[in-house]
Amino acid sequence: MNADSGTARAPAKRKAWIPADFVRAVLKGHSLLGLAFAAAIYLVCLTGTVAVFAREFQRWENPAIAPMTAASPEAVQTALSQAVARAGPGVEHVYMTLPGAELPWLLVTTDVAGRTQSWAADESGRITESAASPWTDFLTALHINLHLPRSWGIFLVGLTGVALLSSLISGLFAHPRIFRDAFHLRLGGSRRLQEADLHNRIGVWALPFHVLVSLTGALLGLTTIIVGVLGLALFQGDVNRVYDLFVPPHPADNPEAAPLLDLRPMFAQVAERAPGGRVEYVFLEHPTEMGGAALFNVDDGSSNLTNVDAYAFDRTGRLYHASPARENNLGEQILGALGTLHFGWFGGGIIKLAYGLLGLGLTYLAAGGVFIWLARRRDKGRAAPGLERLWTAVVWGQPLALAASAVAVILIGGAGAHDVTVALPLAVWGGVTLACLAAATVMSPVRLSGVGRGASGALLVVVVLAHAALAGGRTADMTAWAVNGWLMAIGLLLLATVLKRPTTNSGARR
Repeated sequence: MNADSGTARAPAKRKAWIPADFVRAVLKGHSLLGLAFAAAIYLVCLTGTVAVFAREFQRWENPAIAPMTAASPEAVQTALSQAVARAGPGVEHVYMTLPGAELPWLLVTTDVAGRTQSWAADESGRITESAASPWTDFLTALHINLHLPRSWGIFLVGLTGVALLSSLISGLFAHPRIFRDAFHLRLGGSRRLQEADLHNRIGVWALPFHVLVSLTGALLGLTTIIVGVLGLALFQGDVNRVYDLFVPPHPADNPEAAPLLDLRPMFAQVAERAPGGRVEYVFLEHPTEMGGAALFNVDDGSSNLTNVDAYAFDRTGRLYHASPARENNLGEQILGALGTLHFGWFGGGIIKLAYGLLGLGLTYLAAGGVFIWLARRRDKGRAAPGLERLWTAVVWGQPLALAASAVAVILIGGAGAHDVTVALPLAVWGGVTLACLAAATVMSPVRLSGVGRGASGALLVVVVLAHAALAGGRTADMTAWAVNGWLMAIGLLLLATVLKRPTTNSGARR
């Protein structure tokens, strides 16, 4: 109240801490950035969420392999000799995974001229089963490099991570009240406003996870560029000198034929150098040549994210490289933690489940952002029905394509996927993806959404029933049943969404 005039004054408006013009500009940039990388971001988020459980799916594809807790050096040597004998001449590399909590197998993979074969061995080292996992390999490659030439694919996925991180940051600046309204949901009104609120709330509630996953994904994907820049800056363009700071040196090349490497004396040295440690992985280069060598990765037993010692031996058993985790420099610690943090492969099953749920939230953000943008256009009288149909086909076509690829692997290869390669699920995924995009030319978004959800749910039920029927009484790993239970639950949930009565406001439905 003004004492002189006796008239009331309107309360002064508080000045926004971010100018409105800046907010509008950032919001426009946020939308354009999300649209430019929308399909790639969505695919990478979806496959990454599933890839968190890659080890579980690997065990699901091979239910007859009995879990084991440990493998002796003698058993490892026996498995190595049997696998090399089965692979035939010309073995260039051998990858051996020893039993652990995530994968309780003694797994041997040989590489002959780029052709790999995997076998599982029992506690005595005797090869018992093929350990092919074509669907898991297809899924992880789709996430890591989109099945493009590896360096280009990884680079593109790295750029996708940068775009996702940029979208998250620009989304924060585009919504100045996003933290103040962290628990504000407008329910019961406009569907677009409900979706926008949910989009923003999920973005805030899980922001640390979103930033962590996008940042680590970007760093993993752009490693080649980062190493190149460091090489130019520090070593006159010699990138090999940069890699030498982080990875063990290669042994001297000597292709003269020699007996198979004997790993047992190396195991003894590792036990002396890392008492209480557990050998989790052995990588052999040219195991039947004089220039052969073996690299041991050893879990030192600590709870650190970077807890793997590395020891490399030449054919004579001479240790020529040692890198205990406790002595790693900062760069090695960061590099060693990137993959673990990105996929949630630490802390056991609870962390994995958390990553799965948070990954679903991030996938929803990737899909929902485009739907919100399309709904906003429609409300302004600038509807883009073609884009709505296309984006709906992308969003619900990918779960359908992934489910169809799994059905193909199980029905053709059986539970165990013998004689099936990654080419089969890749071809099925590609064919179903193209079919869904073609369907977008003749079907409405509502119809596309319903068909996508219903068909995805039905195929997940089919793959569970087929897996159970083909595995029969050969299932030795209860993880296979657990995976089947989750797939059945997801399939039934998707089918239930199709049976719900449709609402009248279908403009932003998916």
